[in-house]
Amino acid sequence: MLHVDLDQFLAAVEVLRHPELAGRPVVVGGKGDPTQRAVVATASYEAREFGVRSGMPLRTAAKRCPDAVFLPADNAHYEDVSEEVMATLRARPGVVVEVMGWDEAFVGADTRDPEALAGAIRADVLDRTRLRCSVGVGDNMLRAKLATEFAKPGSAKPGAGDGVFRLTAANWEEVMYDRPTRALWGIGAKTARKLAERGIATVRDLAAADPAALAADLGPAMGPWYVQLGRGIGRAVVEGTPWVPRSRGHETTFQENITEWAAVRTEVATLARQVATEISRDGRPAVRVAVKVRFAPFSTYTRSATLAAPTTDADRFAAAALDVLELFGSRRPVRLLGVRAEFAPV
Repeated sequence: MLHVDLDQFLAAVEVLRHPELAGRPVVVGGKGDPTQRAVVATASYEAREFGVRSGMPLRTAAKRCPDAVFLPADNAHYEDVSEEVMATLRARPGVVVEVMGWDEAFVGADTRDPEALAGAIRADVLDRTRLRCSVGVGDNMLRAKLATEFAKPGSAKPGAGDGVFRLTAANWEEVMYDRPTRALWGIGAKTARKLAERGIATVRDLAAADPAALAADLGPAMGPWYVQLGRGIGRAVVEGTPWVPRSRGHETTFQENITEWAAVRTEVATLARQVATEISRDGRPAVRVAVKVRFAPFSTYTRSATLAAPTTDADRFAAAALDVLELFGSRRPVRLLGVRAEFAPV
């Protein structure tokens, strides 16, 4: 199976619209104004050389790369381009495509030369959309996903960075064992810290860990699953069902911190009603509600809860969001709020 990942997707799309920006550091995020509070959605490779990364405040990005061109995010346009890319993948005979988001998808195929197929897919995408992509080849989804990182331009791995990379059981230990657990798809910074506290720092350590011990320590489902990740075990079948978003949400960054909790509640209710209007139009009721709060200066937390019953009703959804908001014990000044509706699996 192959993992297809578009290179610097949002920035690349913007460069297609503004060819004069080719080769310049481009940062996409917020309203494109680095003097306002917002975060980087995507940075071009030229901007990344200055340390600009996704999720970084635009102001920080501007300090690191003063010559960068800042552009507002245009989600509707990115969705249109993404659909064209996915249609290109599906047009290739004999493949199954599982879309994971705007800029990535898994492709399953029966082939004796996956590298040749990967090259053909890259050529198809470039020819039809003028966008470049990297392709990871793997014997399961986990390894294919991780292989893509080595296929990306600028990869430091010997023999990598050329657009296609293969990662299977045959070279798993060589490629992954000395890397930190954070390098695994599915392990974030918080989990990596928990594992490190238990003496598990590398993929090698995790692969050698006792599943039963981690089950007792980190949970009966998650503990053994982490060990499977360390051993490179993952789903081996690409499912060609149409991609359906698992959630819908909105968030807003305030140019001045909100210091009154009553104002915070008002903003959360407004965001919740906005989300409810959209999911009602889509005909997909929410089963869970999540609230995101970024306290000043930059500490971000998320809380969520299952709804008493699935709903698209704005008043019910807003009331549930406000209940979740009360799970936050802190009343510090707030710089960002977000509300997300989560859907039942399709």
